[in-house]
Amino acid sequence: MRKNSVIGVDMGGTNIRAAVIDSAGEISYRDRQDTGSDPVAALKLLLDKVIAQANCSISAIGIATAGVIDHKSGVVLRSPNMGPLAGVNLKSEVSTWHNLPVVVENDANAAAYGEKALGAGVGKQDFVLLTLGTGIGGGIVANGRLLGISAEVGHIKISTNGNPCSCGDIGCLEAYASGWAIVSSAIKSMEEGAESIMKQMNNGNFYKITPEDIYSAALEGDALARGVLREAGKHLGTGIASMINIFNPQAVILTGGLTGAWNIYVDAAVKEASKRTLKELFSEDIIIPSTLGGDAGIIGAAFLALEAS
Repeated sequence: MRKNSVIGVDMGGTNIRAAVIDSAGEISYRDRQDTGSDPVAALKLLLDKVIAQANCSISAIGIATAGVIDHKSGVVLRSPNMGPLAGVNLKSEVSTWHNLPVVVENDANAAAYGEKALGAGVGKQDFVLLTLGTGIGGGIVANGRLLGISAEVGHIKISTNGNPCSCGDIGCLEAYASGWAIVSSAIKSMEEGAESIMKQMNNGNFYKITPEDIYSAALEGDALARGVLREAGKHLGTGIASMINIFNPQAVILTGGLTGAWNIYVDAAVKEASKRTLKELFSEDIIIPSTLGGDAGIIGAAFLALEAS
């Protein structure tokens, strides 16, 4: 029987993933549940199942979720993809279900902590992690410690009179470099008559294209797809340059689905960042990929729970 095992949870708008993890970072059991329209009910169903299946005693639960978190109370103040979570005290709610200590953290912060514990951040005292997917999130480790702040780096401003963002403001990095921004840009160009093999995808309904479709078209040499990814990458590089100039990190770690387009999207970001960063702070190997991938948030949440247990 494993000692001092915890449950790490990563709550997303599509599904919720959970795993039983011990103090060495070894995962002994994992499961997932569709988020549906009631994320709290889905979370309870998943945790009940995981605890029933775990072949060990559980000492704490760590939960990573997108949004702005009140760390002291455990209340989710704002959740971009799970509206019903806003205002919910996840810490209090979950602790009553199983009478265990509970830690609630922003998903990007948890991913940064996971990379610090077992991934690309091992041995690094200062780094910034960016989650690149539908949106853009961030976590910051400084002097070897996770900064317990909501690092909404996707909403730093890169334009004073720019594209509207889902947050309600304009000119945000996310409005130019995220998955939804890339898709929106490609669709707009095709609406305006640009030719692309993406028009034949999804049975001719290009309004259903995904970032993966765009990257696939780019690999086929599609000019529009390659141009959209490069342009988004340049905007990402502008944002990364600001973070390097502010924090002077040892690394900027990139994770999330969009890193699959590294050879186009991220390459463009690296080139742009190199132009816009103070030369004394930039190095060719400062921007690096995550080594934990999709498990970073679960592992980070688990290790935060281990500290609390």
